[in-house]
Amino acid sequence: MVIVCGIDEAGRGPVIGPMVMAGVIIDGKETLNLKGLGVKDSKLLSPKQREALYPGIIKFVKAFKITVISAKEIDDALFSDDLNLNWLEAHKAAEIINALKPDKAIIDSPSNNCGAYARYVRNLLDNKAVELLCMHKADVLHPEVSAASILAKVTRDEEIAELQKRYGNIGPGYASNPITQKFIRENWEKHPEIFRHSWETFKKEERMKNQKKLDGF
Repeated sequence: MVIVCGIDEAGRGPVIGPMVMAGVIIDGKETLNLKGLGVKDSKLLSPKQREALYPGIIKFVKAFKITVISAKEIDDALFSDDLNLNWLEAHKAAEIINALKPDKAIIDSPSNNCGAYARYVRNLLDNKAVELLCMHKADVLHPEVSAASILAKVTRDEEIAELQKRYGNIGPGYASNPITQKFIRENWEKHPEIFRHSWETFKKEERMKNQKKLDGF
């Protein structure tokens, strides 16, 4: 029996709120049964479909781990000399693998160089013998990764809903969204704790403020 772990993230790109990574483990022979639940890449499902699948996935898998990575933790990584967003994801993926202890792990790779990403993850593993598969579209091609993507996306949506309750209508958190754009303009100084300061969208607001100060002299 080979125990397989699928890992994926949600919320990598938004300027507001956390990124979420999730991992699930299943018996490799159960892959088709997982697909039979209706599991597919979270981006191909509606919010209601994802929410409906979430408890079934939790019940079906042998174990799971969900990690919420705050905006501040993302900023700390990106402002450091040692990490970028890909390497931060690699560290979180390794933490999930170390916690779940699978025989094999399949990761939806954020890096164009999947081989280098896999080597980086492996160096962080307690068990260097774990079989690693880091690939693009793993969330589409492998049901265990699809399941992880659903857990990550539902959790990310819950985190955004909590921010909505506390701060008002922030939109989905993506800089391309008009509601989010309006919220950023009106709240980037008032509520800096929910923004990713390392994102160009936030830096632009800072530059505009500094330029206005200079124009005032």
